[in-house]
Amino acid sequence: MSTSEAPAMTQAAIRKLVADSVTTALEAQAANMANTDNTTRPREAPVARQCSYKEFMSCQPINFKGTEGAIGLIRWFERTESVFSRSNCTEDCKVKFATGTLTEEALSWWNSFAQPIGIEEAYKITWVEFKKLLIKKYCPRTEVQKMEDEFYHLTVKGNDLKTYVRRFQELATLCPTMVPDSEKMI
Repeated sequence: MSTSEAPAMTQAAIRKLVADSVTTALEAQAANMANTDNTTRPREAPVARQCSYKEFMSCQPINFKGTEGAIGLIRWFERTESVFSRSNCTEDCKVKFATGTLTEEALSWWNSFAQPIGIEEAYKITWVEFKKLLIKKYCPRTEVQKMEDEFYHLTVKGNDLKTYVRRFQELATLCPTMVPDSEKMI
């Protein structure tokens, strides 16, 4: 292999790695969500108990203002989902409880979304749909394009695999179009 061929092959290998890794991560997340639904529902059924808002808040979710940018949004998603898990929050309460952590601009956005359809109808959207709405609102296309470019050229710097994996996961969540048809397969 000549030196001039190496970058093209490396870029192709990176593209394939990104596509394969994102597909694998999305499939694993879908399987995990399915397993979580299957394992928590039977456990909850005999007790007939749902997580309360007080229990949710006692797990210390972070607030989201709407000014934190795309990375702040993804970190809010991660923290909120962690709180869902710790508080045994059921799917039908996730949006209701999560919107309780919205403040300032994000709260105004939520109120303007919920008001025309009614709050009870707004709470009926799924967590996945809610996340998509937030990404659409708080990740402008220009910022997403920059992240897609970064995702496309993402490399490991030295031996810092931990930083690479963290950034890869952030970008995979915020740039779903980088892997065509993955969401459709899930």
